Formats: sequence, structure tokens, C-alpha cells
Amino acid sequence: MAVGEVAQLRVATGRILDILGSMYPDARCALDFTTPFELLVATILSAQCTDERVNMITPRLFPRYPTPAAMLALSQEDLEDLIHDCGLFRSKARNILGTCDALQTGHSGEVPRTMAALLKLPGVGRKTANVVLSNAFGVPAIAVDTHVFRVARRLGLAHGETPEQVERDLRLRIPRRDWSAAHHWLIHHGRQICHARRPDCLHCPLSPYCPAYRLGQVHPK
Repeated sequence: MAVGEVAQLRVATGRILDILGSMYPDARCALDFTTPFELLVATILSAQCTDERVNMITPRLFPRYPTPAAMLALSQEDLEDLIHDCGLFRSKARNILGTCDALQTGHSGEVPRTMAALLKLPGVGRKTANVVLSNAFGVPAIAVDTHVFRVARRLGLAHGETPEQVERDLRLRIPRRDWSAAHHWLIHHGRQICHARRPDCLHCPLSPYCPAYRLGQVHPK
């Protein structure tokens, strides 16, 4: 890529981030939590489930089972009953209990602070690990969910075909200091304007910078 093209990309990226930041100045993690362990469990529960639904479920868990040791007092069936209105509740219950056991036996009951250690926990992939690193420990990270994947590709911030590739692209395009904030901005934009179907492009301040809109690749309202 020519030097001029790199400069143009940098300017466009900066403008997109400035607009997103002004649109969503208070964007933050939508999951309710008070400890890294609570966030880890809530994020595992959030797979194929809305944050709103998870926030209805976790009040049944966290006051009575606030630590890995406390949660291990539950049987698989007990935990399934507590999270039954969450999608994939059987596999999530198995993964949560497996993670609790791994935290107790390998980490003295504490949530680890590295990507490598988090990825060894049952049910924890890069998205969950990045959510925990960013929101619980303040480590710059970009968690790629369906909203981030869709919006980043539409805006031309990423071209990868998988969440891992999109994360890599975003880490290259976005300054590290903005990774965590940009993650939340992209999520909010996907929820409020850049919907999967019929995005509200006509009222989107990012339309002038959006390749998908210019090329007619989206079907706005």
C-alpha cells in the first residue's frame, strides 16, 4: 500500500472514531457485575443471549454464589435450573462449573489476567477473554461480537472473514489506547443504527465514510 493510501486510511479511521466517540460518550459494558468472576460468568452466559436477559439471570446467582468455591456447591442440574431461561443453558452450566473448578485448582480462586490463561478455561474464547481483560482489568482489548464484526466490516475498518481476523484488523487500524472504547462504540452503533437488516444509513453520521453505503452493499430503511 502506498504511503498516501496509508495516510488516507489513518485520517478516515481517526474521523470514524471521533464520530463514534461523540455519538456514544457513555458507552460501556452492558453486563452487570461487581467482580472479575461475576463478569466472567456473565460473559459466558451472554453467548447467543441478550445482555438484558443475562442481567435478569445473574441476580439469582451472584448474591448466593459470588465465588468459584461457592458456585461449585451447585450440581449441574441445580445450575441449569438457575439459568434455564438462557440459551444453551446445559452447555453453559457445564462450562461455568468447569471454569470454577479450574479457577479453584489452578488460580487460587482468582480470575487470571492473561489471554493465554483465560483461553484455557472451559467455555472461554477470545471474545469472552477480551471482555474480561478490558472491563475487569483495564487491559486494552477488542472483543469481536456480531455487532463489532458487522459494523467494522461495513465501515471498512476490517476485512477479515472470521472474528479472529477482524480482531487482528482492528488492532492494526485502531490505536491501542482506543481499543476498549472502540469496542463499545461499535457495539452501540450496531445496536442503535447499523442493524443487521435495514440499517438506518440515512440518519447515520458515518455514511460519508462508509464503503458499504457508498457501494450499495447495505439496504437501509
